Amino acid sequence: MDAAMDRIRRVTLVWMITALVLFPAMTLLGYLIRRFQASPTPAAHPEWFYSLLTLHALGMVGTWFVSSMAGVSYLLSRYVRPSPAVSLGAFFGTLAGVVLVCLATVGGFFGAGWYFLFPLPLYPNGAWPAWATALFFGALALLGTSWLVWALDVLRAISQRYSLSAALCLHYLGASTEPEVPPIVLITTVSLIVCISGLVSAVIVLVLFAAHWAGWLNVDALLMKNLTFLFGHTLVNISLYLGLGIVYEVLPGYAGRPWKTNRIVAMAWSSILFLVLFAYFHHLYMDFAQPGWVQTLGQIASYFLSLPAAAVTIFGVLNLIYGASMRWTPASTLFVLGVLGWAIGGVAAVIDATVAVNFVFHNTLWVPAHFHTYFLAGLVFFVLGFIDHLGRELSPGEEPKGLSKFTVALLVVGAYGFVATFYWSGASSVPRRFAAYPDEVMRGAAHARTSLVFIHVFLLGMILYLWMAGRRCVRALFS
Repeated sequence: MDAAMDRIRRVTLVWMITALVLFPAMTLLGYLIRRFQASPTPAAHPEWFYSLLTLHALGMVGTWFVSSMAGVSYLLSRYVRPSPAVSLGAFFGTLAGVVLVCLATVGGFFGAGWYFLFPLPLYPNGAWPAWATALFFGALALLGTSWLVWALDVLRAISQRYSLSAALCLHYLGASTEPEVPPIVLITTVSLIVCISGLVSAVIVLVLFAAHWAGWLNVDALLMKNLTFLFGHTLVNISLYLGLGIVYEVLPGYAGRPWKTNRIVAMAWSSILFLVLFAYFHHLYMDFAQPGWVQTLGQIASYFLSLPAAAVTIFGVLNLIYGASMRWTPASTLFVLGVLGWAIGGVAAVIDATVAVNFVFHNTLWVPAHFHTYFLAGLVFFVLGFIDHLGRELSPGEEPKGLSKFTVALLVVGAYGFVATFYWSGASSVPRRFAAYPDEVMRGAAHARTSLVFIHVFLLGMILYLWMAGRRCVRALFS
C-alpha cells in the first residue's frame, strides 16, 4: 500500500471510529427525548426537551452525512484521489462544530430545532440567551464551510479523471459506453453537485439571519423557510444517496458479480440531479402563501423522486443476489437490509408527501416515523455495513457466526420496533415536538414508553456491534 492510500485509510478509520462514538451518544439523547414524552406528568424542565431534540437531530444528520462522505471518499480512491488532508481538515472542522452545538444546546438551552425557522432563534423570549444563538449559527457556519470544501475536493478529484459529462454518465444516454464509469462515481457526482447547492442555500440563510439580527434588512419568513428546507431536506437525501453509493461499490464483491453502469442506471441517477432540488416543497404544503404552482411541482417532484433511483437500486440488488453464491456477513446483510429500510421509509415519505394526507399527518409523529425508517433502518445500516467491511478488510478475523446473526437481529428488531411506535402514533394523530402530552393525547405517552423497550434492544445490538466491528477499526488504525 503506497503512502497516499495509507493516509486515506487512516483518515477513514478516524471518521468511522468517531461515528461509532457519536452514534450511541446521539441514540441516548433520543432515548432521553422519548423518556420525556413517556412521563405521565408534565415535564419539569421542558427547555431540556427542546435543546436535546435540537442536538439529537442535528447530531444524527451530521454524523451520518460525514460517515457516508468518508465511506465514498475511501472507495473512490480506487479510481481517483481525494485529498486525505482535506478530509482530515473536515474532521477537525466537524469536531469543532460539534463542540459549539453542544455548548449552545446543553449549555445554553438553544432549542429552535435543526430547522431553526426564522425568526424563532432571534426572539427566544428568555428561553435561551443570545450567546447560545450566536454559538449555534457559528457552529452551522463552521460545519457548512468544512463540508463544502470537502465536497468540492471530492469533485475536484473526480474531474481530474472524468469530465463532468462523463462523470454524470451522459454518454451512456447515447450510443457510447466509453469511458466506463463506475456507479459510485456517478452517484457521488450527482449527490455532491446537489449537496453544494444545499450548502450554499445554508450560507445564504446564515447571512440573512445575521443581516436581520443586525437590523440591516427585513427578511421574508417564507423565503427563509424555503432556503432552510432546501438545505436540510437536501442534506438528508444526499446522505442516503452517498450511502447507496457505498452499496453499489461494495455489495458486488459479496455476490461475486459486477454491478456496472448502463443506460438505465445513468438515466435514473441523472434525474435525481433535477428532482431532489424541488422535492423539499412538500415540507411547505401548510404555507398557504406559497404559490400554488410551487406546491404542485413539489408533489410531482416528490412522487417522481421516489421512482428512478429506488427502482433501479431495488431491482439491481435483487438481480445481484438472486442465484448468487452470496457471502452473508454482517456487512452484506446490513447492506441488503438497509436497502429494504430505505424503500419502506421512502414509501412512507411519499404517503406523507401527498397533499391530502399531509394535511392530516403534517404535525404528527408520522413525520419522524418515515425519516427515522430510512435513516435508522437505511443509512445507518449502510454505514455500519461499510464499517464492518472496512474492519474485516484491514484487520481480518472471524467472530462466531451465531453472535454476528444475533447482533444484526437485535439491530433490526430494535430499529423496526422503534419506528413502528412512531407510525402507530402518527396514525393515531399523536402530535410531534411535544415535551409532554396533555390528557387528551395520553396515548402518546404510552406509545413513547413502548418505544423505550425497542431502544434498549437496539442499544444492546450496538454494544455487541461495537465489540465486533469497533475493535477491528481501532486495531487497524494503530497497526
